[in-house]
Amino acid sequence: MKGNFEFRTRKSNRSLWVIRCIDPNCSWRLRASKIVPKSTKFVIRKYVGVNSCSLLNRNSNHRQATYVVIGEQVAPQYVGVEKGPGPKGVQTFARTKLGAQINYYKAWRGRKHAYTLIRGSPEQSFHVLPSYFHMLEKLNLGTITRIEVDRESRFKYLFLAFGVAIRGFRYMRKVVRIDGTFLKGQYRGVLLVATAQDGNGQYYPLAWGIVDSENEDAWTWFLTQLKEVIGDTDELALISDRAPSIKKAISTVFEKAHHGACAWHVAQNIKNKFKCADIMGSYWSAVNTYRCEDFAGYMIEISNRYPRVAEYLDNEVGFKKWSRCHYPGLRYNITTMNMVESLNSMLVNARDFPYVALLDVIQEKMSKW
Repeated sequence: MKGNFEFRTRKSNRSLWVIRCIDPNCSWRLRASKIVPKSTKFVIRKYVGVNSCSLLNRNSNHRQATYVVIGEQVAPQYVGVEKGPGPKGVQTFARTKLGAQINYYKAWRGRKHAYTLIRGSPEQSFHVLPSYFHMLEKLNLGTITRIEVDRESRFKYLFLAFGVAIRGFRYMRKVVRIDGTFLKGQYRGVLLVATAQDGNGQYYPLAWGIVDSENEDAWTWFLTQLKEVIGDTDELALISDRAPSIKKAISTVFEKAHHGACAWHVAQNIKNKFKCADIMGSYWSAVNTYRCEDFAGYMIEISNRYPRVAEYLDNEVGFKKWSRCHYPGLRYNITTMNMVESLNSMLVNARDFPYVALLDVIQEKMSKW
């Protein structure tokens, strides 16, 4: 391939493979056959390795430079990394290392094939998922895993909470943030995550889930499994965005815990809906104050300038959902879901992986922490 020589297959069956140069006047050829009739291995019986064909017959758009060959050659560059070269990087690799000119589409297919060789296919991932979870539970004591399938035994949801994370949560503030991010693999889906905050103010992922979409059934199933990990008490605070599916699922699963809205999402809604970014200073002061007297003063400022915003915060969102001083439980200094957003950004390169490969990345990240 590096010399831009191409060959034709003259004969190919279960016991014999014969190839020759595309130039009929060239002496290059190879003949291979099975070692013994019942063997699966071939041995080269004859090989003439000298190309005597004309330079006119050499072609950098090599017919043997298939996406499979390209993928096999570039695959080592995806070992131990989350991203690896993109299609243009694969084109450069093929040109510099293999001497082959390939188009963008073939490079994309080669990259996809390399991904499959290193990380497995989505179908393989579904097949090994039960045994993968079994080993996680065996090697990580206290780990909780769940797999939900439909009536035809096809994958529907999964849930994973590592034992070490479950044990550590006992000593932390009982504030849990939940959110989801879209996956980009062949079968799509949504990655759900529940996080707490440790004594140093650092990320503390509690549980992970993969579902088909952020609908009420999926959230209800995930939160039911999460309830087994974190319990349900008056001290527990659950922070999320204001998606109706999450709100309804929380009210269905948790009877005692208090639900709060992410103040950042509320702020974005205000800016997009009312076009009043200049009021954000008063809004954030109202969010963070511990004194109801100060809160009332900030709301008067907002109401005097933007009455519709004040009405939105009071009637549509509700003071108890977003303000620290009116929240019925204890959310401490945790008013937003920025930690969950950061976790989503951390996994941005792994979001198109098969599910088991994605869980491997999650496990590796948590081991480093």
